[in-house]
Amino acid sequence: MMTFISKKLPNFIALGLFAILLFIAIHIFPVPVLTTPVSSAAGITFALLTDSAGSPFFLITSALLCLTPVFMRLPKKTITKVWIQFGILLVLSFVTKTVLKHETAIPRPYTYELQHLHLVDSPTAFYALDSAAKDNIVKEASAYVSPWRLRSWEGETNYSFPSGHTIFAAICVLFWGGFFIRQGKYLIAGGLIIWATGVGISRLWLGMHFPSDVMGSILSAAVLYFFVPEWDENTKKNRK
Repeated sequence: MMTFISKKLPNFIALGLFAILLFIAIHIFPVPVLTTPVSSAAGITFALLTDSAGSPFFLITSALLCLTPVFMRLPKKTITKVWIQFGILLVLSFVTKTVLKHETAIPRPYTYELQHLHLVDSPTAFYALDSAAKDNIVKEASAYVSPWRLRSWEGETNYSFPSGHTIFAAICVLFWGGFFIRQGKYLIAGGLIIWATGVGISRLWLGMHFPSDVMGSILSAAVLYFFVPEWDENTKKNRK
């Protein structure tokens, strides 16, 4: 059991650093009023951050991370092992996100803004609408809300907890951040943590999530990692 946990220790260190940095960032950069004007620079920055962890671009992010052990010329058995482990973690995170959203049914922050704008009677009323009606309500907010925010609102009318984007960023930090720490690639691990923090902040800035959603996503990733198996890819070789 101790060996199992010790193998995962660098990963939890990376995730812990991410959690601390995101917690600090949340308190340094308070969530703005969602109807405030948005500069092009801010809009582009947060759009790129959120898109890098969302569908379909998370596939590109995943592919780039999965190619790093290839570029590092690690043994094929090691590469296969990390790919399998990351694949398991990715599937677990998507299943967990889907189940938790359905079970918790927490309205997204922007639905409260729609209520404030008198476009819906309440967040509950918004979620009672069909998909087409939800999209129409969001479009009506275009007179008050920046298109940089609306592009996310229109595409995501499901529930808030947990943040799917942040849980993806969290498992990337948890798995690949720990991987880079083991390999002595501390700058790359640090860059990954900074990127993930940006993803989390972007979800708050867009009005898609509450701070509890993004922090809860990190906790979810930590729990899921205990279900990822560990094995020594060189065991058979050593026995010969």
